Amino acid sequence: MSTNTNTPAQHHPAHESAHDAHGHGSMRDYVIGFVLSVILTVIPFWLVMGDVLESRVWTVALIMFFGAVQIVVHMVYFLHMNRKSEGGWILMSLLFTGIIIVIALVGSLWVMHHLEANMMPMSPEQMRQAP
Repeated sequence: MSTNTNTPAQHHPAHESAHDAHGHGSMRDYVIGFVLSVILTVIPFWLVMGDVLESRVWTVALIMFFGAVQIVVHMVYFLHMNRKSEGGWILMSLLFTGIIIVIALVGSLWVMHHLEANMMPMSPEQMRQAP
């Protein structure tokens, strides 16, 4: 009969310190993250449904800004990403991912703009005058 010295009730200081290094959140952190997420969702909804701003460009810019802030809130409060976790590698991979996303978004917007400008349907009058 073998005796198991590692019972679930025992605590291992090395194991606990490893968990502390990863920065697991407390209930307070989760509540703060949830409240911020709700606020950052309600504000863009209000901007659109209340037709608050006359400029569509500013409305879209604000919605994108609140979306970016919400991404940061989720990463900090729910994914526990900070400069200390994993020796800073998580932050470096996050920055690399952000750069790739910016390149993809800017490139997509650039392509869509040029498609709209250069491939708009012609009116019947323009079609008659085409060579």
